[in-house]
Amino acid sequence: MLTADELYAKLKPIRVGAPMCEFTFERCESLLPVIGRIQELKREKNAVILAHNYVAPEILYGVADHTGDSYGLSKIAMQSDADIIVFAAVRFMAETAKILSPEKTVLQPNPDPGCTLADGITAGDVERLRREFPDHTFVCYINTTAEVKALCDVCVTSSNVYGIVERIENDKIYFLPDRLMGQNVVNHLKEKGVEKEIRIYDGTCYVHEEYQPENVDTVRKRFPGVEVLVHPECSPGVVGKADYVGSTSGMLDRVRQSDGDSFFLLTECGLTGILQSEYPEKQFVGTCTMCRYMKANSLQHILRVLENPQPADVVEFPEDVRLKAQRCIDRMFEYAARQAPGQRDAGPN
Repeated sequence: MLTADELYAKLKPIRVGAPMCEFTFERCESLLPVIGRIQELKREKNAVILAHNYVAPEILYGVADHTGDSYGLSKIAMQSDADIIVFAAVRFMAETAKILSPEKTVLQPNPDPGCTLADGITAGDVERLRREFPDHTFVCYINTTAEVKALCDVCVTSSNVYGIVERIENDKIYFLPDRLMGQNVVNHLKEKGVEKEIRIYDGTCYVHEEYQPENVDTVRKRFPGVEVLVHPECSPGVVGKADYVGSTSGMLDRVRQSDGDSFFLLTECGLTGILQSEYPEKQFVGTCTMCRYMKANSLQHILRVLENPQPADVVEFPEDVRLKAQRCIDRMFEYAARQAPGQRDAGPN
């Protein structure tokens, strides 16, 4: 059973700039009854809790069985022997877990599970675009709904997008929904001398599009020697100033393997909180940018869906949609397997 001392030891180093992510011993102590009840229900119902790196720290360190990025957590869901998957994140991530684990009950505890990327494009949009560009291979970022994935040819993640788009045999690509990531892919291919016609849908992540190149310049002046890590959903101007570009898991690994002592992470600040907890002696600079959708997850909502899930909490969609979406994801596995031994898909570092 988790104690207040143990929880406080994990949470007290976190200082990401928002009151909701600052923890006193008394606050940690007040969380224990809900945490304890969630742990009891997990055992009773053979449930596992998956939490994205961006959700609140008390979820990550209080009740989560696994933490990570959307793709990694969906693979864990597929491999788990749990009957119930509680996915603390946003809706499209829980959908991906259900696509890969149709026999399991997948619950999403978020009362506001949106995402500006996933919500920015519909199945109807893709159907229209496919009629307009019939010769293009449609590549969708994992941040899309099951219905959109079902209409696309291959899925990609922030860690493999560069390599997969490069390997696709067709020289005509339609990339959706992230305009900024799409432009980063275009720039990467140009640098490598790969010529493809790439059309890009006009969607963005509202968190990552806020970052500007000037933010990096200002931080480098104030903190000489700082290592700048950037998510590929940021603008090309920001990506071009980075020391490292990669997924949330890639960024965590980069810091864990680095000998540096000062870092600036341009992504949702839940990631900074994780690293502050792990490395209280290191310096993490910059401002806190929160995703209102990810932070809508709470311990109370996780408890609610375990005790009394409502129809809206259960992730379900027609089997024909699931099968088509799974085929899209399976194509990602196939393209990823083609890379040469030792080759990395980190993109422009």
